[in-house]
Amino acid sequence: MPITLRPDHEQRFLDAVQAGGFESADDAMDTALEMLRSQNEWLLENRAAIDAKTQQGIAELDRGEGIPEDELNAYLDRLKTQPE
Repeated sequence: MPITLRPDHEQRFLDAVQAGGFESADDAMDTALEMLRSQNEWLLENRAAIDAKTQQGIAELDRGEGIPEDELNAYLDRLKTQPE
């Protein structure tokens, strides 16, 4: 089954292959497809927990417990600097 990539997708793919880490375009495609499969599997396995956290966040916002929009970027930047 032939697959045609949009020019911008083709360029991103070629850039990734040329950046190294892949022996061939086939190797890069295998890696990309495996990453997609793995990501989808993780999302399916964690769907209930993700949905629960989303509902919790909505409930907190409904109670007025959210972070004001003008403070959100600074808050997220602080979170990014904290060790996991």
